[in-house]
Amino acid sequence: MIWDPFYECMDPEERAQLQVRRLRETVARVKANVPWYRERLREKCIAPEDITSLDDLRHLPFTTKVDLRDNYPFGLFAIPPEECVRIHASSGTTGKPVIAGYAREDIGIWAETIARTIACGGGTSHDVLHNAYGYGLFTGGLGLHYGGELMGCLVVPVSGGNTERQLMLMEDLGSSILCCTPSYALTIVDEADELGFDLSRINLKSGLFGAEPWSEGARESIEERLGLSAHDIYGLTEIIGPGVAAECGAKAGLHVFDDHFIPEIIDPETEESLPPGEKGELVFTCISKRAFPVLRFRTRDITKLDYEVCECGRTQPRMERITGRTDDMLIIRGVNVFPSQIEEVLLKIEEVEPHYQLVLTREGRLDNLEVQVEVSPAMFSDEVRKLEAIEEKIRERLSSALNIRVDVKLVEPKTIERFAGKAKRVVDMREEA
Repeated sequence: MIWDPFYECMDPEERAQLQVRRLRETVARVKANVPWYRERLREKCIAPEDITSLDDLRHLPFTTKVDLRDNYPFGLFAIPPEECVRIHASSGTTGKPVIAGYAREDIGIWAETIARTIACGGGTSHDVLHNAYGYGLFTGGLGLHYGGELMGCLVVPVSGGNTERQLMLMEDLGSSILCCTPSYALTIVDEADELGFDLSRINLKSGLFGAEPWSEGARESIEERLGLSAHDIYGLTEIIGPGVAAECGAKAGLHVFDDHFIPEIIDPETEESLPPGEKGELVFTCISKRAFPVLRFRTRDITKLDYEVCECGRTQPRMERITGRTDDMLIIRGVNVFPSQIEEVLLKIEEVEPHYQLVLTREGRLDNLEVQVEVSPAMFSDEVRKLEAIEEKIRERLSSALNIRVDVKLVEPKTIERFAGKAKRVVDMREEA
């Protein structure tokens, strides 16, 4: 199913004309109403009337998370706060959050892009949508909620936590689509095992998983254990929340809803635009939002774009699964390491569970990385010699994948903290050394 064939399957040349018109209007609006953007545009010597093609995007100023926090709370709003109907905020744990405002029209756009997202995952108006994303300031819960209602789904606003109750509701209400982070989907499976709950009693057909990077191995594990088709979805508070891009049944990248959000790929060091197919940092420009449109927001996410028409018929560009972030990339003894690389290796080792944590320490001038991973209950009770063999196998495979040697520590089942929202994968103890 395609929710809006007119926009999702639009001729690329027609879409480019629409994008240029909307981009020019957005630049004019922020120039008139946002002093910070007015000054940045003046520094760049560019005016709205100078924008005649998508190539002119590269002349616009970048926006970073630091810029948003420096203008906290309402400095980058293009309308007065009293004209907004909703506020959301980033889930960051340090400093001031990023505040995002929504006009009534923006809520409509958001519901529309989420309806597209659900359709990408095979959803229809006949589905029961079990929404285990967190409600509140976090955009996940209410984002999926309004889009599900627009589609006509029966929405179950269960939010995160209380996993035993979630299993009961999924069974009793006939939930067919599960929405949550991929790490929480794995937690649901673990809890079912611990409770002796037979997962065949629930009839999920599809899952919409996002808010954190996850690997192809995690997808395979979730699909096998929950008996559903797992779809990657993408969004961020600074742009709108979930609903920026979504994976269809072809699972060949996430369709970017670029009639609302124009994507670019740049070299994170030089800030130069990169051609299609090259991997770099993802940048988004909002071209339809009224309250909080941002220009060239640097997401720090690493991916690449594919502009070929998908087999599903959608003509919008597809972004590759996020492989990591420039700001969560670990540099260990001169080697770039992403947590997703480690996850991919661990999920192929059957003796361990899909729960891990990366602990960074410093000895002298050298950084050390220890990978802590839970073993399965059956393996933990085995003899020490076999556990040592598993550790060595993990160590060798990680060394081969990362090109550095890392420490490996097997820990008891249920040792690593579970999260209903985004999982905390990295513990950095270097400042304590």
